[in-house]
Amino acid sequence: MLPIDAAAHSSRWRRRHPVEKAVLGLGLTITAVCLPPWPGAVLVASATLAVLLGPAGVAPRRLWRAFRIPLGFCVTGAVPLLFAVGGPGGAVSLAPGGPVHAGQLLLRTSAASLGVLLFAFTTPVSDVLPRLVRAGVPAPVVDVALVMYRISFLLLDSVARVRQAQAARLGATSRAAAWRSLAGLGATAFVRAFDRAARLHTGLAGRGYDGTLRVLVPRSKISRPFLCGVAGLLTALVLLTLVLERHVL
Repeated sequence: MLPIDAAAHSSRWRRRHPVEKAVLGLGLTITAVCLPPWPGAVLVASATLAVLLGPAGVAPRRLWRAFRIPLGFCVTGAVPLLFAVGGPGGAVSLAPGGPVHAGQLLLRTSAASLGVLLFAFTTPVSDVLPRLVRAGVPAPVVDVALVMYRISFLLLDSVARVRQAQAARLGATSRAAAWRSLAGLGATAFVRAFDRAARLHTGLAGRGYDGTLRVLVPRSKISRPFLCGVAGLLTALVLLTLVLERHVL
């Protein structure tokens, strides 16, 4: 199980309805995108971090390990805005206003990524997918997603075991050996993926699979006070951004 999935299953908000956490995470993400980068995105990021580290109870180190991956994509998308191709400055030159645009994009995308991580750190996928059928998503689509979710962890475990075996057999002592080990790892993972899929299909057929995976969904009620608190938080962020933008900045 991935660390973010383990954190979601052990989260303080594990028993809360996914709709509540979706409204909070999606609301913060949309607010970060729609408000001005300064000070809107900064305020949204600060509020999201406060919720993650406070009521949600996410460990700072675990949050950083998960956040650094989308942060890398945010930085990668912002760097090209610093440069201009062609024009009087030469083949490649610094773009006018490039640092400002890059900083704005980085602030917005980073704050939006934190909003998505808030939902991911507090809501297991196994709680979301079964409820999608009630929301109108076709049952076969949800079943395929559930099966792929299960197989992904099995394949990751198989890959980890193969890599451990290769390391024990000195499979990375040289560049040539490392490439051979990588090729063997890919071939083994490919074969095991088909084997796992065939075994899963056989197991489902033996259990009377009729086209629908029936799973137990934990019962939870939508909390109106929680939703009111979310609405109050989002409203406060919007109003504070407008006030700071007009009267302070």
